[in-house]
Amino acid sequence: MSQGPRVYGSEHDDPAASLQPGHHYREQTGGPLDGELIEVTGWPDEEITTGAYLITPHNTYGPGGRASYAPAFSRPGGRWVRESVAP
Repeated sequence: MSQGPRVYGSEHDDPAASLQPGHHYREQTGGPLDGELIEVTGWPDEEITTGAYLITPHNTYGPGGRASYAPAFSRPGGRWVRESVAP
């Protein structure tokens, strides 16, 4: 059985870690969360278009740092790209 992309914040053995019908996701591109999806179901449009600081399991500053991801200016409804990493 092939496994799809990892959903941000889920455990590897969590059955709900896969994509759920009717839910909305954005893919993270670049940085420590590259390739992971974040579920944005129920988020206000304003939050989806501005992005989020996400806790990372590993980055330049070690575990528990934060990475800023937001939509690319040219593709506001597409993938989120890494903007910065912070302790």
